[in-house]
Amino acid sequence: MQTRRAVVVDPGTPGRLTIREVESPTPASFEALVRVSAISLNLGEVRRALTMAEAGWRPGRDIAGVVERAAADGSGPRAGARVVGLVPFGGWAELVAVSTSALAELPASVSFAQASTLPVAGLTALYALAKGGLLLGKSVLVTGASGGVGHFGCQLAQQAGARVVGSVRRPERVALVKDAGAHEVIVGEDLSAAAPLGPYQVVLESVGGSSLSSALTMLAPDGVCVLYGVSAGAEVTFDARRFFMIGGTNLYGLILFHEIKRQPASEGLAQLLNLVAEGRLHPPIEVEAPWTEVADVANRLYNRKIGGKAVLTVA
Repeated sequence: MQTRRAVVVDPGTPGRLTIREVESPTPASFEALVRVSAISLNLGEVRRALTMAEAGWRPGRDIAGVVERAAADGSGPRAGARVVGLVPFGGWAELVAVSTSALAELPASVSFAQASTLPVAGLTALYALAKGGLLLGKSVLVTGASGGVGHFGCQLAQQAGARVVGSVRRPERVALVKDAGAHEVIVGEDLSAAAPLGPYQVVLESVGGSSLSSALTMLAPDGVCVLYGVSAGAEVTFDARRFFMIGGTNLYGLILFHEIKRQPASEGLAQLLNLVAEGRLHPPIEVEAPWTEVADVANRLYNRKIGGKAVLTVA
């Protein structure tokens, strides 16, 4: 049996994550085999890895590397191509099988580290903002704006000509969000401070709880609140009458792996890569370390000690 090294959940080890030998993947005809050079961590998968009781699960969705073997059906990038890809799980490994519908080739000027930040965070921001249609001249509110999705959301909305308001919990994150393109930044747990700067045609919401409750009352007529996370809590009480009396408002639940059924990840990744190559989109990498430090970096991300993206190099 051929093996490769991969990050595995082990509740009995310090930090709950370790690198072990696992069976090498056998790609389907529509999958390319990618030798991974960089991975990035997302809060959702880290939370699951650090809280689950069972051992053996292999986390990881964001990968960047080199195609070792092209897909047998002839689709996707050639062998030797530098690529970025999205996988459902198991991406924190030396060798990964990736559907060619979720792979995009890197421009020469884009590094593996930059590219690895794009699949989950970049695509979520891109597809969420698309729910608002043409953004030129519109007002966009981004909660959790210092996180990966929020940071990309601020940049993409500003690039599209929107007026952007970001919300963060900590004052030390204000400069990061303003650098991302936010025109105004609200600080604290109470989102109601963003109301005087509204109403908003688009809200990107990842906090849940009272944040979502407040956001729903700040929409402009025909506005949409795109919900893709509930980091502060899934239970929500809101003023339903105030919400529907605005007129034409929508609450949209976004799950990335549902969205890519409509628009392949390969297409969205290509868009994002072009923006990075043109210098118009800047991946917010706050931590870059070898993957042997995965347990430490994952725990720091889980405990909110890292804003932006954490990238690990695989060697």
